[in-house]
Amino acid sequence: MAELVQYAATGRRKTAVARVILRPGEGKIVVNHRAFNAYFPSEALRAEVQSPLVQTELAGKFDILVNAAGGGIHGQAGAAQLGIARALVIFNAELRSRLRQGGFLTRDPRAKERKKYGQKGARKRFQFSKR
Repeated sequence: MAELVQYAATGRRKTAVARVILRPGEGKIVVNHRAFNAYFPSEALRAEVQSPLVQTELAGKFDILVNAAGGGIHGQAGAAQLGIARALVIFNAELRSRLRQGGFLTRDPRAKERKKYGQKGARKRFQFSKR
């Protein structure tokens, strides 16, 4: 039996985590056991997820399995993008410079700031009354 070649990586964005598996194939993408177009209804999100493949001119050469959890649909798209980029570097280390130039290997550190006690939110305070 032929050994299955696959490249796995993890991507994170906000509170979303995406485990990505790349397998040589014809470009089929499955997210949480659902079709890619059904899971990401927006064309912008689909383009965001596929952008590392487009940058490296490998679109249509891999079947991609994504297991996304946590956060919202935008965070999961960003996490999947980072996971795909990291898996491509595992596949071929020479792609690193091209992915780095596109900004696909940088984890976006922005996340929601925690609410502070004695305040209405992270920054907003309760209304001050002098009298």
